[in-house]
Amino acid sequence: MKVSELPYARYTIEEAREAFARFEAAMDTAADADAVVAARGIFMDILCEYVTAASLANCRFTLNTRDAYYQGEMAYYDEVGPLFSELQVQYATRMLSSPFRPALEEKLGTQLFRRFECATRAFSPVITAEVQEENALVTEYSKFMSEMVFTYDGEEMPLSMLRGKLEDADRDVRRKTAEAIGRGLGAHAEALDTFYDKLVKLRDRQAKKMGYKNFIELGYYRMDRTDYDADMVANFRKNVRESLVPCVKQVKETIAADMGWDRMMFYDDQIYAAGETPKPVVDAEEIFRRAVTMYDDMSDTTGAFMRRMMEAEAFDYQSRDGKWGGGYCTCFPKYDQPFILANFNGGSGDVDVITHEFGHALASSCIAQYGDWELNVGSMETAECHSMSMEFFAWKYTEQFFGDMANAYRKKHLLDALSFIPYGVIVDEYQHIVYEHPEMTPAERKAAYRKLEATYRPYLSFDGIPYLEEGTRWQYQMHIYESPFYYIDYCLAQTVAIHFLLLSQEDYQGAFDTYLHFVRQGGTKPFSALVKEAGIPSPFEDGALAEMSRRALALLETLG
Repeated sequence: MKVSELPYARYTIEEAREAFARFEAAMDTAADADAVVAARGIFMDILCEYVTAASLANCRFTLNTRDAYYQGEMAYYDEVGPLFSELQVQYATRMLSSPFRPALEEKLGTQLFRRFECATRAFSPVITAEVQEENALVTEYSKFMSEMVFTYDGEEMPLSMLRGKLEDADRDVRRKTAEAIGRGLGAHAEALDTFYDKLVKLRDRQAKKMGYKNFIELGYYRMDRTDYDADMVANFRKNVRESLVPCVKQVKETIAADMGWDRMMFYDDQIYAAGETPKPVVDAEEIFRRAVTMYDDMSDTTGAFMRRMMEAEAFDYQSRDGKWGGGYCTCFPKYDQPFILANFNGGSGDVDVITHEFGHALASSCIAQYGDWELNVGSMETAECHSMSMEFFAWKYTEQFFGDMANAYRKKHLLDALSFIPYGVIVDEYQHIVYEHPEMTPAERKAAYRKLEATYRPYLSFDGIPYLEEGTRWQYQMHIYESPFYYIDYCLAQTVAIHFLLLSQEDYQGAFDTYLHFVRQGGTKPFSALVKEAGIPSPFEDGALAEMSRRALALLETLG
């Protein structure tokens, strides 16, 4: 069935509560672990119905944020989402307190029970009203951003299209693009500040009502982190400062000197050599046709899955007015159907999407056969390993998409990955500062952000760029508003993905087999255990990025 034909019906909280009563009755009479597992199946059916309905509603809202019907459906799930969370906490509590827990952990795995503990610490009925308000505010912000228009040379366009011009070979085009982004954001400065101020204070209030010092600990539980904490993340950031920042700074300063720039500006960050930036040599339709060929060659598993996605028309990639400006992969579990939304703009990122989001979708498709649907693909840092690593496994096929510019693309791709990590760490540390000090004013937040840019990207200048020079680059990083503490997951995953790239240069098939094993385990093991099993150093260990940085730079030298 095509994704556009999947039937949608609102799954109501009343239906869920009626089914939940059957789950509780089954738990009350359960005489052994097998009976508890059977009772759990009732709750899994509830979760499947709810997640499918909510995901379909969100998908169709993001395809057209002006659709009044799906605006209403999103408003419904924003309101009842915390009530479903309350049922999940009650379910987790029953599972944790079962007299058959030792036998259940043998049958279902200890990781599931770690996730139950996270769930009970991430939500309480005492914050229902605040979570409802937060959900509604995030939806309002998402709609606001998707409908924001930016003016470039007299032409109005969404941010997703405008950002593509930051890869233009003409520095003046890039400068005017950055200025257009700054002016567009600046015109909405008050709204952007207000959205974030409300969200920060709402989240802080939730944390304090639940007995936490601030939102950071609650935020980590909301992200289902079972094997690392804020102190370990801080050590990872230290690794980035000590090992990766000097490496990236050296590369960036060399590029600026080669290009004849007196300094590298924000709008130069995606440029790595003179001449045209590598772009696909084929149009969007041909990108998909060649992607099918690539995945057929990569493995039987990837080829069959890509064909299934194409048959279901499970991609929406064209930018248009009113469409949500980001990209994502979601899944409709009732139909075992992943779906990918993207906004192609003609740049190299169009190919990255067909590999990155495909990695997410592939992992999602493995759950039914190899994993546990409740544990799904794992927490977000694990999920991002699936997607970012697939980008690098596609290097073998780069000529199909970039022709003679294949090595230029590979070089850009790896430098983008290395350069991204310091930026992603800025986003993470910024959120720690903000949630430790929720009373900060908008001006104080911007000053804090500027300081972090100077620490982690000392080679980059925002001087003279309207509004962005004030320390506001973060205001179009939508994760900061919508998904607090998510962004470090990309950074952790990027280190894993770069290691998979380095392994693939020595033994492609062996590295790919290890990757598939990593993917198929989904969330059945915590992130640290999966990384260790793959033979990859933990990014939290002191000095973990030094060798990776050295080998990545050596690989870059081979690309010209």
